[in-house]
This record gives sequence, structure tokens and C-alpha cells, in this order.
Amino acid sequence: MKKLENIFVALNGWALILMLSAMAIIVGSNITLRYVTSHSLPWADEAARYLMIWLTFIGAGLILRFGGHVAITNLQDSLPQIGQRLLRAAIVAMLLAFFAFMVHVGWQYAQRMQYQVTPALRLPFLYIYAAMPVGFSLLIVHLLLIARSFIEAGRYRSLGPDSDDTAALPGGANG
Repeated sequence: MKKLENIFVALNGWALILMLSAMAIIVGSNITLRYVTSHSLPWADEAARYLMIWLTFIGAGLILRFGGHVAITNLQDSLPQIGQRLLRAAIVAMLLAFFAFMVHVGWQYAQRMQYQVTPALRLPFLYIYAAMPVGFSLLIVHLLLIARSFIEAGRYRSLGPDSDDTAALPGGANG
């Protein structure tokens, strides 16, 4: 199971790297063409914008996994150990419910937009708005994979492949 989880995280990370690289190449090429030939690619800004949307939704799960989202832990820190665990369990339950709701809403919205196409690329907006249900589905998977260690000890996954998975990150809920 751990090996499968590592493969999942690695694939998620490589997808982000590829999207960010494509975005940099497209924007860089467009800037170069604009200054060298006085013409730019008509679809470059649109492609970069849609890659940024996908990058944001796909990357949110990895950021959640490593404790990178903003967290205010004053209440949790003031509670006894059992209270901290109960609060973290409630937070995980609320997040799972919210993420599931957003998958549903995102899918409905993407379906409504399937017949409209983007101005320059002529892609159906379905492919753009699908980032929302896909991203929130990945958030659910990442949250489920870290839920036990987060609830029990307030720990996130470590960033390095050689580091201990139970290490708490600075600024994280280290109950």
C-alpha cells in the first residue's frame, strides 16, 4: 500500500511539473516571438491561463498532504490531547464532506459548459472546468491517505523521500 501511495504522489508531482513546464515554455515562446517577430501566438495566454487553473486544482492535494495550506491552531493548541484529536477528526470529516460536495458541484458545472468552446483554442470548456472535480477528488484521496496520522498526532507527511513520515512540519498542528 505504501508503494502504491508513493507512486500516486510521484505521478501527481510529475503532472504538476509537466504543466508548469508547459506553461513556462508557452509564455516564454510567446514573449520571444513578440520581441523577435512583432507577432505573438494568439492562443498562448489562454493556454497558460487554463494550465494555471489545472495546476492549482491538481496541486492542492499535494499541498494539503504536506501541511502547506494556512492553518490557525490556537483553539487546537489550547485543548487537551483528547480534545485535539476530536477537533482534528471533526476537521477531517468536514473537509471530506466539503470536498465531496465540490466534486459534485464541479462535475455539474463542467457538464453545463460542455457545449461552449474557448475563444482561441476552441476547446470545450468541459475540459477546463473538469479541473475542479478532478482536483477535489485528488484532495479527497490525499486527505484519506494522511487522515489517520493527522488525527492521531497532528502530523503531515514529510517532504523528503528519506525522511520519517511521522515528522511534524513547522507551523503544522503538532498536537
